[in-house]
Amino acid sequence: GPCALPSGECCRPHGGSSWVKEQQGLPYLTGQNEEDREDETEFRNFIVWLEDQKIRHYKIEDRGNLRNIHSSDWPKFFEKYLRDVNCPFKIQDRQEAIDWLLGLAVRLEYGDNAEKYNKDLVPDNTKNADNAAKNAEPLINLDVNNPDFKAGVMALANLLQIQRHDDYLVMLKAIRILVQERLTQDAVAKANQMKEGLPVALDKHILGFDTGDAVLNEAAQILRLLHIEELRELQTKINEAIVAVQAIIADPKTDHRLGKVGR
Repeated sequence: GPCALPSGECCRPHGGSSWVKEQQGLPYLTGQNEEDREDETEFRNFIVWLEDQKIRHYKIEDRGNLRNIHSSDWPKFFEKYLRDVNCPFKIQDRQEAIDWLLGLAVRLEYGDNAEKYNKDLVPDNTKNADNAAKNAEPLINLDVNNPDFKAGVMALANLLQIQRHDDYLVMLKAIRILVQERLTQDAVAKANQMKEGLPVALDKHILGFDTGDAVLNEAAQILRLLHIEELRELQTKINEAIVAVQAIIADPKTDHRLGKVGR
């Protein structure tokens, strides 16, 4: 039936790739090259085919002049046809007019078979969604027996100086823990903010035992000092935990005046 496009509206695609895509929905052009389309007879047959099969702006009984491709008045009929379908191009702009008519034909073809074309796209969309999900979680289909996987885990373990293990997943877990605790942005920032320790004179600290080796005695003193530092840090965390628990269980409504000390 007639197509009521707004005056001056152009469906013509931009770029060669879009024009090729349009041809995929128009079997008439299959196998025809540029020289064939420039041939006058082929060109007129092509216009008739577009109107008869795709555009269908005229009623069947009104297409006689356009179908009379051997008439000397055909260019005049074609010019009238371009005006009737609101094509913004003139008969002199043959290539532009062809592209515009192709765009109109594709638009009408899609409008008549939108459900069919949309249905054809569903499997691709579903497949893309599945691929996106797999990419978002790459460890789902991890093959632990893959030589490349084993080589990669081993290389990371050597780089991070992590002890080897027969189970590559165990090594991978160790790598993950080290990266999270030492190599994340937060961990690096925290390490950069740590203050340098004060120098300690080991000779002022009594070890309490003698190993018989001066070097071992010094190493033992250093280990003891480090252990004391860790104990201090642990005590600080315990104190923080106690304060946090007290804040949770404290009853701000308690009336201390009712309290009683002693017997």
